[in-house]
Amino acid sequence: MRTCVGCRQRALTGELLRVVAVDGRLVVDGGRRLPGRGAWLHPGPGCLARAERKRALSRALRVPGTLETDGVREHPAFAVDIGSGTFPGPSETRKQVDPS
Repeated sequence: MRTCVGCRQRALTGELLRVVAVDGRLVVDGGRRLPGRGAWLHPGPGCLARAERKRALSRALRVPGTLETDGVREHPAFAVDIGSGTFPGPSETRKQVDPS
């Protein structure tokens, strides 16, 4: 069990993605093998946006300042699921998206 730094909900590690800071940039650790502290997020832009707003990523990773999140935003797991009109992620935090 791990806690998503965006929504603060506990989930199994298979439901969350591990992210780590590498040279001031946030990267997805798909193999869960990169060295250093990791933070856990639900896939989808909702929890990533919440974590950025609350500055939870730099706190969880114990990195001073802000982190560049472009690498994580480009990851397919953090894309908006336009076809279904919802953000991927836990059902309690899904928000409707206007597909037009």
